[in-house]
Amino acid sequence: MLPGARALRAAGLLRPPGAVPRTGVARRARRGSGQRPVGRGFALPAGPDLRHFLRAAAAGQPRPSPELPPEPGSAPGAPKVYLETYGCQMNVSDTEIVWAILQKNGYARTKELEEADVVLLVTCSVREKAEQAIWNRLQHLKALKARRPRARAPLRVGILGCMAERLKEEILHREKLVDVVAGPDAYRDLPRLLAVAESGQQAANVLLSLDETYADILPVQTSAGGTTAFVSIMRGCDNMCSYCIVPFTRGRERSRPIASILQEVRMLSDQGVKEVTLLGQNVNSFRDLSEVQFQSVAAPGLSRGFRTVYKAKAGGLRFSHLLDQVSRIDPEMRIRFTSPHPKDFPDEAIKLSETSPDHLSQVLQLIQERHNICKQLHLPAQSGSTRILEAMRRGYTREAYLELVHHVRDSIPGVSLSSDFIAGFCGETEEDHLQTVSLLREVRYSIGFLFAYSMRQKTRAHHRLQDDVPADVKKRRLEQLIAAFREEAARANAALVGQAQLVLVEGPSKRSASELCGRNDGNIKVIFPDTELEDAAKCGAPGRAQPGDYVMVKVTSASSQTLRGVPLCRTTLSRAAASH
Repeated sequence: MLPGARALRAAGLLRPPGAVPRTGVARRARRGSGQRPVGRGFALPAGPDLRHFLRAAAAGQPRPSPELPPEPGSAPGAPKVYLETYGCQMNVSDTEIVWAILQKNGYARTKELEEADVVLLVTCSVREKAEQAIWNRLQHLKALKARRPRARAPLRVGILGCMAERLKEEILHREKLVDVVAGPDAYRDLPRLLAVAESGQQAANVLLSLDETYADILPVQTSAGGTTAFVSIMRGCDNMCSYCIVPFTRGRERSRPIASILQEVRMLSDQGVKEVTLLGQNVNSFRDLSEVQFQSVAAPGLSRGFRTVYKAKAGGLRFSHLLDQVSRIDPEMRIRFTSPHPKDFPDEAIKLSETSPDHLSQVLQLIQERHNICKQLHLPAQSGSTRILEAMRRGYTREAYLELVHHVRDSIPGVSLSSDFIAGFCGETEEDHLQTVSLLREVRYSIGFLFAYSMRQKTRAHHRLQDDVPADVKKRRLEQLIAAFREEAARANAALVGQAQLVLVEGPSKRSASELCGRNDGNIKVIFPDTELEDAAKCGAPGRAQPGDYVMVKVTSASSQTLRGVPLCRTTLSRAAASH
């Protein structure tokens, strides 16, 4: 059993492979219909009752069949669902999975909240502020429910994702507003849960799984005609950092089969998507165990100065193999990935393909060699103090992290680095804080994600440590970290002034319709005038750049977050790489 699995199973939050979710019918029968639900014994119905089917038959609605799901949008008067996404890119990917499931079960999508029959919020639970945003949104939906015309069916509200997993009972009982609660591993169960809610009862499924990856579900892109897309390659996390709620809301780490990932990326390429980001809580510990012949492969070694809280995992195809295969699909598609863990760089090496059996490579070498893998890495440090890193259970020291940074920059000239930092973690002193400031200045990140520490229940820090840094001190330290980051990012970006940058156009600038916005290889926003441009190949008439086009832009000015420049020409990813 994987680390922590026994604890989760004992808490009723984990089911073994193939297990069927308990419905609570037996518990409901034992306590009787007049008794109040108590604690985790709260019983929920297993599915729609007879009245639901009689009502559906009277309305002429066909019952969905698992074998033959209705064609998307084919049923007139199909219930309309409104989806809102909060938090990280994983939740964006989850939203697309949810919509794919509901679409196949006869639901229609609406972008107008007032039109919706069902409102689903895909939530985040990493910080208290993220959860408070959901509680505030629920108050707005409560008012929407209250003023809904009686002639219409009652509005159903669902909470999905990490917050659902963490706060099921509180969500269900608080003001009786929420009808459906579904954790990250229960999205397949949404049609049943919504059918229960239609009968006027609350429904929930927050059981975690050891094997659910939604590998057989091709997500439906939520932004039609988009130039970028997220592809989830794995779910869960085994790192058990002391501050992190993810292992308890998303479960144990498991990877999708490479074949299903490649199928999704090919589909996106056919749709004209020009940039794909491979997603996971710890992408470079990816391990596809679906191929029997690779299950005895030795576990890769860790770099000097790094360690894990779990035993080395043998077997499976690793992330470098996946990255190699994905980058071969479309030479005009950029590939990014996030988030890797510093401990899993850079000593991984495997055969890349049968056509080059002697070619051994690492992830860093692939990034350097392949023109369509972005020269950008997210290296989440969290702190610059070795003492705090130990308390966080990050598995490395400040010195080991800096050695990795130097190795990355030696291996990939011009690489752009981003990172995560937490201000005011348990026991952090002023000296610890200043070490984090100095790390920010020494590394000079181009992009940063910085937050004040927020204690989460169930985490090791909640059980073992004291949240002893006052809120005003956290706030001051966070402001100092942000100021240091912006100063160094501005210097890093200023070094690009005068250089030509290849930019993938995303669309019009938010501040001016006469300007376009896109991102360079390092994932930095670039803004430039929307003008007639020559094609670099001289094979077409001048024209304006469109979303999905690559444009060469000469940088004229820079801030900590944005580059500005003048467009030189439209080009392609391959042509731009060949000219450098």
